[in-house]
Amino acid sequence: MAIQPKTKGLAHVALRTTDFARAKAFYHDLLGFPIALETPEILGFLVGAIFIGFKKAEPTHPGGSTFTPFNVGLDHIAIACEDETELHRVADALQAAGVENTGVKQDTVGPMQYVAFKDPDRIAWEFYMV
Repeated sequence: MAIQPKTKGLAHVALRTTDFARAKAFYHDLLGFPIALETPEILGFLVGAIFIGFKKAEPTHPGGSTFTPFNVGLDHIAIACEDETELHRVADALQAAGVENTGVKQDTVGPMQYVAFKDPDRIAWEFYMV
């Protein structure tokens, strides 16, 4: 039997970065996400109502062949986008800023459009139509 927890969605996402200053420049200065917390141990931003927090990477498996929460990354994070005009605006702005991205694409699994991009640590993100 499924647990089916009653939830309002994600509380936060915790990531690892190699460089706080570079993460701040990308997420705050370039993307414009407000800084929610900035300490020597944690750098956090608000992405809509979700807190995205970064800690410094402390690799325990440098080859990346075994998951550890101390290495950089995860598969990807998708940020909800409700408007196709906004999706295209973001894709154009990423391109203009020299950020590696896919441009607007059609999801092969679902009928939605998205733009995928990478942060300076090569963590994969998407702005995804909902």
